[in-house]
Amino acid sequence: MSEWLVLVLAMLAACVVVVLVTFVRHRTAAEDDDPNDTPDVIEYMTMWIGVVYAIVLGLAIAGVWEARVAAQDHVQAEAQALHEISERVRVYPPDVRDRIRADVNAYVGHVVTTEWKSMAQHGRVTPEGERLLQRVRADVTDRRPGSDFEAQAYQPLVDQVTAADQARAARADSTGATMPGVVWFGLISGAVVTIGMVFALQIRRTPRELILAGLFSALIAFLLFLIWDFDAPYSRGVSASTEPFLALFPHLTH
Repeated sequence: MSEWLVLVLAMLAACVVVVLVTFVRHRTAAEDDDPNDTPDVIEYMTMWIGVVYAIVLGLAIAGVWEARVAAQDHVQAEAQALHEISERVRVYPPDVRDRIRADVNAYVGHVVTTEWKSMAQHGRVTPEGERLLQRVRADVTDRRPGSDFEAQAYQPLVDQVTAADQARAARADSTGATMPGVVWFGLISGAVVTIGMVFALQIRRTPRELILAGLFSALIAFLLFLIWDFDAPYSRGVSASTEPFLALFPHLTH
């Protein structure tokens, strides 16, 4: 099922629940129940509950969005480091240069196909990807410079291998969900309490009140879906992409 279809169904479900509860409450209310007779303290509490929950939602959205941006930055840093390795080995003899570039291409090809699917489906990187990167590291570090020119390029190449390894480790750490379960419990409980306070204000069945209550509930459902969608940076709708790898290694797409 499409994630956007899930969003639409969740928003519709929130609206339907509000309308149904309002109708049931209206039918079961006592005859002398006055919708306008709401204690001031309930209105005050409803206002503050809404404000506090809005702040919590805002912080949660900012947190998962920051994690998503950081995940994309890890991909960019890794791709750039590998690209630098592929370019800087031009000072090496053709056989060494071609071998290193072939191993870099093999690693990148594995990342954008097999490993990316593993991150999306299982939330982890692959041992094969680690093996391929270690082969690139061995190609670079085990090569003894044959001239002063190669010696000058050796340390920068080692630094780029280290940068790629660090970016890969950061990418591996970012594959899972970023929001702890206790935070999700708080977000969902807060949504139930916040929407429940709408009924504490004794809303009536006028079209205006029902529409506003439904839109309010749908908005909360949308924001919770947005947090859930951003929570896994590599596997859901608005996710980090392999574009940095494909942009720097365009020959791998042919």
